[in-house]
Amino acid sequence: MSVVIHHNPDCGTSRNVLKVIKAAGYEPTVIEYLKIGWTRPQLLGLLAAASLTPRTALRERGTPAAELGLLEPGASDDTILDAMIMHPILVNRPIVCTSRGVRLCRPSEAVLNLLDRLPPGPFHKDDGELLIDADGKRVL
Repeated sequence: MSVVIHHNPDCGTSRNVLKVIKAAGYEPTVIEYLKIGWTRPQLLGLLAAASLTPRTALRERGTPAAELGLLEPGASDDTILDAMIMHPILVNRPIVCTSRGVRLCRPSEAVLNLLDRLPPGPFHKDDGELLIDADGKRVL
């Protein structure tokens, strides 16, 4: 199975998701979208595949969303999308793509629904929370 993660290495959730993917035995394609940015068609396709709108994919915390007026009720999806292309940090992360679908993986355990196999247990998230028990069964 091919796995692609749109990743921000400075984000704890994104790091957790990448850790789960690798622990499950996958060698994902890692796209550091803050470095390479987005094209409009690419971002539109990714959001559509994940059943997200620009507003639902908008990251508010730690971004210029408020300063750009994107949190206002009248901000259109086109306006938000244009801002996401100009400021890639505005896109919430991580977004993971596999043959099982595309998903914004927040919380990080959401990635388990996209994988054909789980990491061996016991497996803990970075904060110590148990994700897979010693019998290899999903806890979260």
